[in-house]
Amino acid sequence: MAGAAYTIFDTMLGRCGIAWDRDGVLAVQLAESREIDTRRRLLRLCPDARENRPAAWVEPVIDGIAATLSGEPWDFSEVALDLGGIPAFDCRVYDAVRAIPRGETATFADIAKQLRSSGAAHAVGQAIRRNPFALIVPCHRVLAAAGDTSGICANGGAITRRRLLSLEGALATSGPTLFDVLLPFAPRQADR
Repeated sequence: MAGAAYTIFDTMLGRCGIAWDRDGVLAVQLAESREIDTRRRLLRLCPDARENRPAAWVEPVIDGIAATLSGEPWDFSEVALDLGGIPAFDCRVYDAVRAIPRGETATFADIAKQLRSSGAAHAVGQAIRRNPFALIVPCHRVLAAAGDTSGICANGGAITRRRLLSLEGALATSGPTLFDVLLPFAPRQADR
């Protein structure tokens, strides 16, 4: 294969896309509401990519993305990324993010401190927002503040972030559940 290529594939959450070249994965695009939108966003990241069948090494990456989106654990640590054109600081952030275990989260400040750039929390946030490697670089695990899942994550947004964290078991269930709430019309145990 000469140059960049991409393919669109099915997952439980819709049609996703992946682009690659001989050096590694160039981008992963999570499903948009319409396939045409998924394709457009992927091609914005990789305008020179041409649609093609996945290279043999890309097939297991696609399988891993589909498995992850259905709630199965998958290890992407050995997936090669083409980091050409990615700023050096962002590459350092992505390396740190790839080390966050499934089911755990970190904050922008945590990553900045790990990179010995404690004043760079905002820069970490910007790198996370630019992440072209959704799921392979699990930016959904990096939060603006501990427990705050509302921030925008590259390639999906707050709802996608919460879904992924929920699938991974990273969202703590706090507060009463439907079954813990006493309804105003229901007799309490002491009233019986």
